[in-house]
Amino acid sequence: MTPELVLLILVVGTALAFDFTNGFHDTANAMATSIATGALKPRVAVLLCAALNLVGAFLSVEVALTVTNAIVRIQNADGTPRADLLADGGHSLLLVLLAGLAGAITWNLFTWLRGLPSSSSHAMFGGLVGATIAGLGVESVKWVGSGSTLDGVVGKVILPGLASPVIAALVATVGTWLVFRIARGVAASTMDRGFRWGQIGTASLVSLAHGANDAQKTMGVITLALIASGTWTNTHEIPLWVKIACALAIASGTWIGGWRIIRTMGKGLVEISSPQGMAAEAASAAVILSSSQLGFALSTTHVATGSILGSGLGRKGATVRWGLAGKMAIAWLITLPASAAVSAGLWLCAHLLGDWWGPLFTVAVMASLALWMFLHSRQAPISPDNVNDAWEVPDSPAPLSESAHEKVAS
Repeated sequence: MTPELVLLILVVGTALAFDFTNGFHDTANAMATSIATGALKPRVAVLLCAALNLVGAFLSVEVALTVTNAIVRIQNADGTPRADLLADGGHSLLLVLLAGLAGAITWNLFTWLRGLPSSSSHAMFGGLVGATIAGLGVESVKWVGSGSTLDGVVGKVILPGLASPVIAALVATVGTWLVFRIARGVAASTMDRGFRWGQIGTASLVSLAHGANDAQKTMGVITLALIASGTWTNTHEIPLWVKIACALAIASGTWIGGWRIIRTMGKGLVEISSPQGMAAEAASAAVILSSSQLGFALSTTHVATGSILGSGLGRKGATVRWGLAGKMAIAWLITLPASAAVSAGLWLCAHLLGDWWGPLFTVAVMASLALWMFLHSRQAPISPDNVNDAWEVPDSPAPLSESAHEKVAS
């Protein structure tokens, strides 16, 4: 067994682990409002979301085929890895991918622990950028496009990251206003019951859209690793087993349920009703599905959060906790540089430790940090049983009553 084969196995395993964290980190994007309004029971919601994420992962490969070569210069125009990165059996490229994914997982788990819905997409992009800078130099990062197309870190990550929550918020604001305008005069109980059923449909659509967008990012990374190792040569197709593995990984993570983030988005950001929830979910689905067809690796977290804020703005007298929204915005702004810094540090340590011990050290550090954060989360667990408890302390990611601390988190 060669160091490159071990490294390939570690990259594939870490990529699937990232996909798993992506699943439970982003469950809230589709189901937080439905859980908060009671349209779906918490466990039913995550099961439905997981099933639709699984299906959505097979709908398209547009994002998967563009996810890496859009932001870093590690591939030729035809999608094949650069020749200089294959001279050592692909070790250089595989180490960049491993460090990038490890940094992204670490940031995902940290923000999950804090109950902050940051972007898994931006965490992965930041990780790849940081590892690429450390391993291949600043010039290997594609910062901007050619001028005629939106490309690079600015065109594919930063601009969509800034624009998508604004667009989603505007769509949700208008949608919420129209919903209450049209339903004016309808009995509150009748309207609430009807829109809860509508929420099930819109939440399902968001779940499907999430699977179609987010699972593809990991497919692209694994396919690139396989090409670098020489085990796959087709740059226009994703291996079937990769599609299946990524779909199962993101669906499994979704089924676990990221209850800390579900609580923040469902109960903390806006005091939400069923009509608002339906409008927010419909806006999210429209923006995410549109971006998938255009090949943009959009942050579903940014879209969903913007939609929820828009649903609060569109309803007269609704409570919007701007302090919490500000904390989330700060997390968004530092996601890219923070995950880049972690990945760069991991790459440097792995490089110093050599071909065999370096990759093993990277995975060991990532696993140790993940275990520490999981154990720390048990001090104030959030589960399906307390995810809808009243938001007792404004602008706090996960305030819980004393009795809630005694419940077991999933």
